[in-house]
This record gives sequence, structure tokens and C-alpha cells, in this order.
Amino acid sequence: MDRSLRIIYMGTPEFAVPALEKLVAAGWNVIAVITAPDKPQGRGQKLVGSPVKEAAEKLNIPVLQPTNLKDPDFQQELKALAADLQIVVAFRMLPEDVWSMPPLGTFNLHASLLPNFRGAAPINWALIQGERETGVTTFFLQHEIDTGNILFQEKVPILPEDNLGSLYEKLMGLGADLVLRTVASIASKDIHPLPQDEALAIHKAPKIFKETGKIDWTASATSIHNLIRGLSPYPGAWTELQGKTCKIFTSTTLEGKLSGKAPGEWTSDFKTFLHFQCGQGILVVQELQLEGKKRMKVDELLRGWKG
Repeated sequence: MDRSLRIIYMGTPEFAVPALEKLVAAGWNVIAVITAPDKPQGRGQKLVGSPVKEAAEKLNIPVLQPTNLKDPDFQQELKALAADLQIVVAFRMLPEDVWSMPPLGTFNLHASLLPNFRGAAPINWALIQGERETGVTTFFLQHEIDTGNILFQEKVPILPEDNLGSLYEKLMGLGADLVLRTVASIASKDIHPLPQDEALAIHKAPKIFKETGKIDWTASATSIHNLIRGLSPYPGAWTELQGKTCKIFTSTTLEGKLSGKAPGEWTSDFKTFLHFQCGQGILVVQELQLEGKKRMKVDELLRGWKG
């Protein structure tokens, strides 16, 4: 197997770090990393590099941080690197002039079983939709986003106790291994790309906004519970509680109906429990964060709060 292939790696968040580290550890020739420009963070608004930039610098890999992927100067710099293959993990949409540049193509790692959950937030939406299985997919880029021919897929069950944080960790490791497998297969010329089956494109995975997390109490308790799982620990599903924003991070459900309560109304003993009536069933809040307070278990909050 020819490990001298010249590889350019593109990614930004923590999710993209393990694949980069494993590629280098396995001896692949990553000649450059492309990531987002540094962003101001914190009270001092100090410029901070992305997790992928930090990893690349530790690995002594040159880093490019273009603000515009269509910039002719950037594209000329990219072309001069003469990459054989480009890998994209949690980056932004590439113009055709960029993804079509290397002779072996550009492949992407996506955190779902494509074509299901195409879009920016596949891990969130798999949980929100109550799926029991998800996975990771590698595919060659083409014009329409997340529609290219599939190279490999790996499945993983979604457990009842999974939330965004735990599923993210599972798929991050699984995805890194799949990137390695995909590179090895491309290098060995042992790949058989398959078109995506549009009949399986059941759900989309659009970007998450604040309004995505607003709880609709007329929905079923199960649906609300899944929304909470899909947005925990960040950014959090939320509602209004006594005039304040309340984020809910963990919950369970009960069948039945609270006596005299309409959807969105709640009851509590102000010691141990906080129950919300839903369109169908009852949501049992376990961990939450009331505006102006830290995240805590419901009994901790209730001991110091009288509504």
C-alpha cells in the first residue's frame, strides 16, 4: 500500500481531531491542514485557533486558514501543494474548483447513515427523531451537498440513555476509524462507490437554532424527551418557567395525565419532583438550568426555589 499519497485534511471542530491524529499515527502523508480562521473568544476576545488547528500544530503540519475558499490566491496555493487526495471532516461546503482538484478526489465523513439525515446537524436530529440506530458514512463529494457516491458505512445503536454528548463521542471515534479504512482502500485502488438510494432519504438534518430547542408542550412526552436528548448538553431544549428561561438536560416520561393540568402546566412538591403535562403523557424533569443559576439536579433546584 502506498502511504506516500499527498493528503490534505480539512476540518474545524473537535469531531475532526481524532481522524487527523489517527491518519498521522498510521503513517499517512498529511501535507497540510485547512481549517477555519481563528475566532475571538472570552471576555478579552483573544483570537483562538480551532481544535483541528491546535492538533495540526502539535503534529507539525502546515495550516491554511482561508476566509474565502473561492479566492484565486488560496486556490493557487492549494493547487501548488499537488495533493493526491483531500479529506473533509466537519468543515464547510467546498466549491467545485476545490473538491475536484486532486486526482483521487475528495471524500467527506458524515455523521449519519446517508442518505438519511443529510445536513449540518445529523447527530442532533437522529436523537430528536427517536432513531434507534445511526452511524457514519464516507462518500465522494459532488455538486449537491451530502449526495455523493458512498464509499463505506458503519452502524451503531442509539441507546435509550444516549444524548448528543454521548453519541457525539461514539461517532467521533467510529468516524476516525472509517476515515482510515477509506484512505487505505483508495490507496489500494479497492473501492466500489455506490450511488445513494433516495428512497432512504427519510429525514433532513438542518442547522440547529435557538428556536429549534423551544419545547412545544402539545407534543407527546416521548417527542419532547427526544428533543431534550438531541440538544443535551448543548445548546439545550428550553421552556419558560415562572417567567424565566429554563433549559432541561435530562428527563424521563410517564404515561397518564396530571390532574387538571393542560399541556405546558406543571406540578411539583418543591422537594423532589417537577412534572410537566404534555400533549400525551408526562415529562419528568431530572436535570435543568434555570436562568441565572447553574445546571443542577431537580431536587437541588427545588430545595432553594419556591416557584
